[in-house]
Amino acid sequence: MTADESLGRLDDDYYPAYTTGRAAELLGTTPGFLRAIGEARLITPLRSRGGHRRYSRHQLRIAARARELVDQGTPIEAACRIIRLEDQLEEARRLNSEQRHTGGTPQPSTAA
Repeated sequence: MTADESLGRLDDDYYPAYTTGRAAELLGTTPGFLRAIGEARLITPLRSRGGHRRYSRHQLRIAARARELVDQGTPIEAACRIIRLEDQLEEARRLNSEQRHTGGTPQPSTAA
């Protein structure tokens, strides 16, 4: 891998660059919280060759939203469900808008 390819990963929101400890530190939470939202299947961290969890910036944004809801008193399972519903609503709005603008059949997003 070239240096340019390595540096390009820094801009990739989906590159699993953060360890559990670092991710928890950035979010101001605990590794247990990250494991809990993983067990609730809100995010699925990738694993390093050694089996350690690795998180992307995209996953950290989702985890931050979950933490915000939990900090407001929402149970973790409910927070995860709310976030999934918010994502579904956003996708439906995007498809609706696309259909209105193109007058055609909307194409589903390939983003996860």
